[in-house]
Amino acid sequence: MRKYVASCGGDTRKAMTLYRLNLRLSQEIFTIISCFEVALRNAIDHQMAARWGGDWLRDFVIPGGLFFNDPRIQTSRKIIYKAYEGLMRNNKYSHHKLLAEMEFGVWKYMYSAIEYKLAGRILLKAFPKKPKSTPQKNIDHLYVFNELDFINNMRNRVAHHEPICFDGSGNIDTFYVESRYQKMLNLFKGMEIDSSSLLYGLDHVKAVCARINALKS
Repeated sequence: MRKYVASCGGDTRKAMTLYRLNLRLSQEIFTIISCFEVALRNAIDHQMAARWGGDWLRDFVIPGGLFFNDPRIQTSRKIIYKAYEGLMRNNKYSHHKLLAEMEFGVWKYMYSAIEYKLAGRILLKAFPKKPKSTPQKNIDHLYVFNELDFINNMRNRVAHHEPICFDGSGNIDTFYVESRYQKMLNLFKGMEIDSSSLLYGLDHVKAVCARINALKS
């Protein structure tokens, strides 16, 4: 509790309120991340299945697959193959079960330079409404990768029970969460998903952030 007490000027009652609100914010943002992850997975799968067939993820990592021999992407291949092997061992394999076994990082790395190229350079089609590139900003696969990396890092922080209600100096602040929350909303829009309808009744992120920021004084 030391960090919470320090940020609240030694007020332990206020610190406990902040601690509970941080837990609430972690719950709220993880809900949004979960919905985003499923939407991203489905958008990627739609494009890849159309190009590479209904078992594309398995086919990429078995002998002869696009990810099988390239030493630069063996981490991704091992994660996918381990999940596939486990499903086969338990006689439970299906393409959709394999998709569900994947962690967020697998989808993020689909937009890395190597995997994006090996997969046929098609995955920007998962974002048909993405902003257009400008001379100042290139909205390409690496842009998507970096945006997903920000979201992935927040997901990992929440999963490891790290506080998300402070800035880098230990002061009460929700910019970290709100900026990544906005990135998800922008990417939902790029996927042609109405996030307000999808998240109706689920999204209380801004309300909890407001309660946390009210404790700054």
